[in-house]
Amino acid sequence: MLELRPSCEHCQKPLPPESLEARICSYECTFCADCVETILQNVCPNCGGGFVPRPIRPSRDWKNGNCLGNDPASTQVVFNPVSTTEHQLFSGKLKSIPPEQR
Repeated sequence: MLELRPSCEHCQKPLPPESLEARICSYECTFCADCVETILQNVCPNCGGGFVPRPIRPSRDWKNGNCLGNDPASTQVVFNPVSTTEHQLFSGKLKSIPPEQR
């Protein structure tokens, strides 16, 4: 189950469970849309994968108890700011390759 981390790993922008700005890679590295687009260039600094919008977990129990009330978002902050210089070198090799082909 997704952790739904509370903030961007780089800039610490709050990303509550209902945020449309949250982006995740397949390892759940979590960044805001602005950092993904302007700094990371859709290359995860931790794995090299791409990012997708994080799904929104229902706030209400519509069926079978599947909701934020029963499966709350994480409160554990992951702060791992990206070195822009290092990431430019890393992403330079990958950004032109579509994420599904990396």
